Amino acid sequence: MNQNIKQLYKIAQKGKRHILGLMSGTSLDGLDMALCEIKNHGQKTSVTLLHFETALYDEDFKTEIKSVFSKKNIDLEKLCLLNPWIAKKHAAIINRTLKKWKIKREEVDLIASHGQTIYHAPKSLHRQQKFGNATLQIGDGDHLAVDTGIITVSDFRQKNIAAGAEGAPLALYGDYLLFSKEGEDRVLLNIGGIANFTYLPASKKNKILCTDTGPGNTMMDAFVQKYYTEKNFDENAAIAKKGNIHHGLLAALKDNDFFIHPYPKTTGPELFNLAYLEKALKKSGSKKLLNEDILATLNKFTADSIADAINTHVKGRKIKIFISGGGMHNPLLVQHLRDSMPNCIIESSKKLGINPDAKEAILFAVLANECVAGENNYKIMSHAATPVIAMGKISFPG
Repeated sequence: MNQNIKQLYKIAQKGKRHILGLMSGTSLDGLDMALCEIKNHGQKTSVTLLHFETALYDEDFKTEIKSVFSKKNIDLEKLCLLNPWIAKKHAAIINRTLKKWKIKREEVDLIASHGQTIYHAPKSLHRQQKFGNATLQIGDGDHLAVDTGIITVSDFRQKNIAAGAEGAPLALYGDYLLFSKEGEDRVLLNIGGIANFTYLPASKKNKILCTDTGPGNTMMDAFVQKYYTEKNFDENAAIAKKGNIHHGLLAALKDNDFFIHPYPKTTGPELFNLAYLEKALKKSGSKKLLNEDILATLNKFTADSIADAINTHVKGRKIKIFISGGGMHNPLLVQHLRDSMPNCIIESSKKLGINPDAKEAILFAVLANECVAGENNYKIMSHAATPVIAMGKISFPG
């Protein structure tokens, strides 16, 4: 038997595995690393977070990613070069961080790498009849495996698309395995660049839903980075709090077919970007608004699109919402959510024993665990036309 396959088989047979989950999102702020101890698989899965850290990207790294990020027309050579380059940068970060944590690479069974999304193209967005759903994450798994010496599972989203879904959001699987509770309706809300939620009904007989809702932080962050160049985001909503919501602009922002498409659905910065804002400003005749007013309105736009989607499904029932992602640190956004969903109890995912900043990286570690050790068929929650048993491509270090 091939030695790599033999090693993978041994890992799959273990009662518990140490898996390093990686997440680099559309906010482009840094690499989230969550070292998890995962026991069992399927609905018996349990996770202990051993270490978590976000390694912030330097300006050169962000500039290189932005040169191809969410753009229809790019330099193909640059894309080709960035695929291994990002992986090697991530590998160097991992090696430094493991050393800092005093963890030997032999103690890590698997790396679970989301990669860096550079373009997300569901059919509802590209609307080209002969093509289906598509998405692209770069940061090659083979380079990660070779440079770290650790078996790597990566490129998770392609199997979901191959099975007939849109490749996002993938939080569905981990949310279901870790957080379902018989007798209690729950919503797991993540506000990253794009916002998404998973609805876990009290009875497992009812349909689970996972969907994007629209923009999370992406438009607010892009606006701040353009007009307040010394800042990456509106920390504590300090700028937005100074502004007033412009209801004409808010209505124009909400006027898009995405919001009338049936659930589940996905989107990205390919739609919700500064060009989208510019069109809404023009349509509403509000191009002379103060920056503070625009940011206040963008904040409310994000909150309303989230609340509208959740309210559609919970229909006024009292329900617990567990929030994670960078948006949970925006107090104005969270207050808008509380005001728009008065029957809901909004709490941090920390209440479920999960670090809210580490949640996405943890969920990809869970997906890698299922890829290697899982046995169950999760068609019930995949929105896919065919069963999805294991997501991710496996790369060996040797």
